[in-house]
Amino acid sequence: MIRIKDELALLLAESGALFFADGLTLKDGRPTPYFVNFGLFRTGRLASELGRIMADFLVTTRTVDGFDVLVGPSYKGSALAVSACSALWRRHQIDRAFDYDRKESKSHGEASNTSTNFVTGALIDGSRVLIIDDVATTMGTKFDILGRLTTEAVSKGHSYFPAGVTLFLDREQTTAVYDQGGHAVLGQKGQDAIRNFKAKTGLEVQTVTGIRETIAFLSAERIPVLQNGTMAPLTAETADSLNAYLEVYGVWARVSRLSGVTCWPPDFRPSARCRRPSLQARGARP
Repeated sequence: MIRIKDELALLLAESGALFFADGLTLKDGRPTPYFVNFGLFRTGRLASELGRIMADFLVTTRTVDGFDVLVGPSYKGSALAVSACSALWRRHQIDRAFDYDRKESKSHGEASNTSTNFVTGALIDGSRVLIIDDVATTMGTKFDILGRLTTEAVSKGHSYFPAGVTLFLDREQTTAVYDQGGHAVLGQKGQDAIRNFKAKTGLEVQTVTGIRETIAFLSAERIPVLQNGTMAPLTAETADSLNAYLEVYGVWARVSRLSGVTCWPPDFRPSARCRRPSLQARGARP
């Protein structure tokens, strides 16, 4: 498992998907010293390597035994689902279906009689669905895709069974706190996004690695990382900026170096209703 984590860290650095720069902001308006853009895995080799890492993770953790369809939220998640399923077959001879959502419902061609919000048609009644995505920040995209899966199940009279969420990287940070005007309040911690998602949905969330482990490995091995436009080993100033950022916005480190699966703080106890739900025609909502 350590090999898989370190390979992902190396690939994030090599591709420039992980980078540090002055003046970066998140979508919610908060400042951040670094960013991770999985859209930069834009060549055949990089996409193949990323898929291989996820395929090995799914097999090593035996997550692969628990799902029939790998669903990636559009847009980046769609490419991740395809590359992971391709690698599962190529490396492990395990054939799993994949699907991803449309931004607009299709009502022509094979969908002439019943519209669909998904692309490949892999979702059938009784499908066990694993959601795959790039990073955990607010988990908003994961709530959205659960809603779209529910809508699809209701419209088709199907039942889908979410098997959980698997992510490449956990940013290990809290959500934003907003003022009455809808602006992010700087310097304040919000909720632990993954913990909140698990509590609300009852679904397990696992990540290949977290930002702390990634930076620790890259620093120890002196791997060049993009910093203000220059590829170089991480400087002390860069490491300090990340530590200061996590002091303000970070959460308890969740990822176990030994197991590679999500670990929860010892005081966390899911409520009695947090069990594997189904998204089905009866209209259950995540």
